Amino acid sequence: MKIKIIFTALALLVISSLPAQQFISKAVIEYEVKANIKKTLGSSMWEEMMKENLPTFKTGYYTYTFANNKSVYKFSHWDPTLKIPKHLKDSDEENVWYSDHNTGLLNMQKNVYGSNFNVEDSIPTLEWKLTNENRVIAGFNCRKAVAKIFDSVYVFAFYTDEIMIPGGPCSINGLPGMILGLTIPRLYTSWIATKVMLNGINESVIKPVTVKKYYTLKDLKSTLNERTKDWYRWGDANEMKEQKARFEWTTML
Repeated sequence: MKIKIIFTALALLVISSLPAQQFISKAVIEYEVKANIKKTLGSSMWEEMMKENLPTFKTGYYTYTFANNKSVYKFSHWDPTLKIPKHLKDSDEENVWYSDHNTGLLNMQKNVYGSNFNVEDSIPTLEWKLTNENRVIAGFNCRKAVAKIFDSVYVFAFYTDEIMIPGGPCSINGLPGMILGLTIPRLYTSWIATKVMLNGINESVIKPVTVKKYYTLKDLKSTLNERTKDWYRWGDANEMKEQKARFEWTTML
């Protein structure tokens, strides 16, 4: 009887010493977003000259604020050491993503060379395949998952089920928890959470962008195809095709 009591006491001691799993329903997450801008440029003489004066990566920081299963994701600030032309930064600063996971609504503002396109549509549904790979991001244990967007573009994500909203950067979502790490190789871009802030959350910023006219995702794609039909007509055909596709994917993301 004494042995049983001792074992029970030891078991309780071990359990009490383990870190308690937390389940977070509201927070602000900061992401470091790195895009290899040299990879996205073509190989024309003019573009090769541009590359000589550009850093390899464009690094910016974004915030994902969420509460009550709703979220807003938008630009915060650039890496203070970043030195790139203004036209390579302006669109990023204007883009906003609002998601309501209670109703399945996506409200998105994307800036394309100075013009804002505002979308209201259903949050895109992704088919995820979970893997057994794990890593720690911003202090959270995360599991790897893989999906495809735009039929052929692979997305590699690490999510944690300790943060309860099924969201992620941009319009990537749909896992059983929050995406803290994301890589899209064909866009030469990665997102990594640098910190998760649980205090001082300004819930008033979690709101959609209100405008008179909205596009659906299908409308936006058609408009982009129409407005860019004469783009990327010079140079290597395969390279031009890939650049045009990458422009569309980035705008639709």
